[in-house]
Amino acid sequence: RTALSRRGDYRMVFYDQPGHGRSGRLEHGEYTLESLGGALKRVIDETAPEGPLVLIGHSMGGMTIMALAELYPDLFGERIQGVVLSSTSAGKLDEVNLGMPDFLSRFSKPLMPVIIGGGKLTSGVVDSIRRASTDLAWLLTRRYGFGTDKPSPALVSYVELMNARTSTEVVTRYLRTIYTHARYPALEALKLVKALVICGEDDKLTPLEHSAEICRILPDAEFVAVPGAGHVALLERPDIVNAALLDFLEQID
Repeated sequence: RTALSRRGDYRMVFYDQPGHGRSGRLEHGEYTLESLGGALKRVIDETAPEGPLVLIGHSMGGMTIMALAELYPDLFGERIQGVVLSSTSAGKLDEVNLGMPDFLSRFSKPLMPVIIGGGKLTSGVVDSIRRASTDLAWLLTRRYGFGTDKPSPALVSYVELMNARTSTEVVTRYLRTIYTHARYPALEALKLVKALVICGEDDKLTPLEHSAEICRILPDAEFVAVPGAGHVALLERPDIVNAALLDFLEQID
């Protein structure tokens, strides 16, 4: 944000997904990527109803852009001139092993539907535990969010603080839609715009091969693999990510 604001050439709009940050929970409907795609459309309509757009989405934000493309493909190539997909995936996240050895990941995968199904029942208890002790959450964030074994403790705390502001119930409801996310066909609409795909080389949550698969479907996309970075490459190596973003935007200009 700071790097772009220094340029002074771009109007930037940021928003929190429903149930995250300063956005309230959904008043009705399910926490699905379809609903997030609809929410993004409303943000566009209310904050940037005219003029060319570049959409930038990290992780679930990238999936939200794909959901928008699925719902409103005609926006791409007309108003939307470019997309940036950072540390994200178009599907098959149920096959991710979280960096664990194969023999361990085979045991962990069957647990995911149980965790998702039990989220509403146990969320109050889990949230109480999270508030009482953040040690485990901090260690999990360090283990799965970063590409190095020794990330900055301050950076780990910053990411964990953001995560802790989202309730367990909301997280588990979103996990359901992420676990079943499959939007490879929606990428067809993105062929009409410039695309930049960014991913940390050591991303355990949305591994590098998921970004490579997106680029296989979008052969004209620019692909930036960030060395030594994990799922939060934009925080781990802002120098590389900012340079890629600025260069990409200049190409669109």
